[in-house]
Amino acid sequence: MDLSTSLILVVLTTVLLWLLNRRNSRKQHLPPGPPALPLIGNLLQLDKKRPFRTIVELSKTHGPVMTIYMGWQRAVALVGYDAVKEALVDQADDFVGRAPLPFLYRATRGYGIGISNGERWRQLRRFALTTLRDFGMGRKGMEQWIQEESRHIRAKINTFKGKPFDPTFILSCTVSNVICCLVYGERFNYDDKQFLELLQIISEVPRFNSSPMGAMYNLFPWLMERLPGRQHTIFGYIEDIRKFAKNKIQEHKDKLDPSSPRDFIDCFLLRMDQEKDNPTSEFHYENLVSTVLNLFLAGTETTSSTIRYALSVLIKHPKIQEKMQEEIDSVIGRERCPSMEERKSLPFTDAVIHEVQRFMDLTPFSLPHYSLKDISFRGYTIPKDTMIFPMLHSVLREDKLWSSPWSFNPQNFLDQNGNFKKNPGFVPFSAGKRACVGESLARMELFLFIVSFLQDFTFSAPNGPDSINLVPEYSGLANLPRSCR
Repeated sequence: MDLSTSLILVVLTTVLLWLLNRRNSRKQHLPPGPPALPLIGNLLQLDKKRPFRTIVELSKTHGPVMTIYMGWQRAVALVGYDAVKEALVDQADDFVGRAPLPFLYRATRGYGIGISNGERWRQLRRFALTTLRDFGMGRKGMEQWIQEESRHIRAKINTFKGKPFDPTFILSCTVSNVICCLVYGERFNYDDKQFLELLQIISEVPRFNSSPMGAMYNLFPWLMERLPGRQHTIFGYIEDIRKFAKNKIQEHKDKLDPSSPRDFIDCFLLRMDQEKDNPTSEFHYENLVSTVLNLFLAGTETTSSTIRYALSVLIKHPKIQEKMQEEIDSVIGRERCPSMEERKSLPFTDAVIHEVQRFMDLTPFSLPHYSLKDISFRGYTIPKDTMIFPMLHSVLREDKLWSSPWSFNPQNFLDQNGNFKKNPGFVPFSAGKRACVGESLARMELFLFIVSFLQDFTFSAPNGPDSINLVPEYSGLANLPRSCR
């Protein structure tokens, strides 16, 4: 059968399935939504550059719980703080499923903690949280690792002697070294060629996934597998990352001391040995490789991108940068390393860091959830196998929660007396049972690195503050900051 015949059959089959799905949907009480076309659904209605904004706009007509069709895939969007909280927190067990996004499924083979469900997810998440905490995540030991890494990056920045430089890969090295200490038990030199090549590859993955080509792969994976394009290069890159992880796992096997585990990999290998005779155990090699891949990728790119965006914000708003430095000088000075205990004494600095995360809006859709069974929600039925978008963008920009939702304003996190104030709409790490595993680590890194930078440096751009563009370079599943050129 040639390719054209195969494509025709796929199109006809998809249209028939879509029509059957629509007929069955009418029998259920689905949330309302805009009319959809066969095969392409509501795709033509979405803003290609910022699709999440279209969904929020459509919700003004169809309500905060809305059905849309991403190609042939049925999806339900949850818009606004009330709907997102009610689903992810109040009905957490119903909304705990993770969507099997085709790109991530192929990258991980369906293994690991990222997109798994059921018993696999429960076992791996519990183990990951416990093990990472045992090695210091969110605790004093991790704080000391980050403080030490901040010395390395500040020394590296000093080698530029005040000349312009692109911070992208220096920041990636710094942040990645923190997760590498937890997972691999080692850090890498900023001039390590293999490490730099790996970081270059890592930076390409979220860029692709947030591009129109990445969206097409997630919508029509069968078709994209058979067409030429960058998707094949990206999956080649992912194989390189998997190979690196497998090599590190083998090195750990060769030097494993059961009485003294050094890191996450050692602990997983020991658990594999303990449960080798348990047929239902999720502690096996494929889950180890993919979980290491999950931690390495997520622990590198998300936090380093956020810090890079923070530096752009400080350059764009020099008076904010100056005020932060004055506060840091008065509380810590310039000689001593910052500690997490001092965060409460730096309310303005803490407010700026929170506002960076809110305004950046890193994952506007969240990582999509999935209905593992029929779900009753607000009088509607969300059928099994429906993709669910808890629209974090709509929460981070909700008028009733923020005094200045569409502008960068640290006052969103300060009360009338200048004290830091929490806001329930601050959900950059999502919420509920699928909230980011590394949230405590990311919070610590953002605070310690940014404060230590401002102790030693004032950041600026050769062409002045007006040359900085805070609009993301890519906006899809993630909002990614612009590269420095």
